[in-house]
Amino acid sequence: MWTTWWAWIAAGFVLGILEIVAPGYIFLGFAVGAVITGALLGIGLLGGNIPLLLLIFALSSLLGWYVLRRIFGQPQHSVVKWDRDVNDNK
Repeated sequence: MWTTWWAWIAAGFVLGILEIVAPGYIFLGFAVGAVITGALLGIGLLGGNIPLLLLIFALSSLLGWYVLRRIFGQPQHSVVKWDRDVNDNK
């Protein structure tokens, strides 16, 4: 199963759907990594070496997460911190 290209791509789509259900840019990097690994297996650039597949998956997931975080950015001003109350007479 680890060396089947379509299983990696299907896992990537499942992780992408999971990202829609639980947003936060957590599963999206893993989804990108799984699709890239499946694509590399599908075109024949990777063999059936499982440790190499997992290394490619980990590195492409990290790279995908980093690129997506750079593109979409981190949410700014998501938490408002109040320093004083409107009823304070200062």
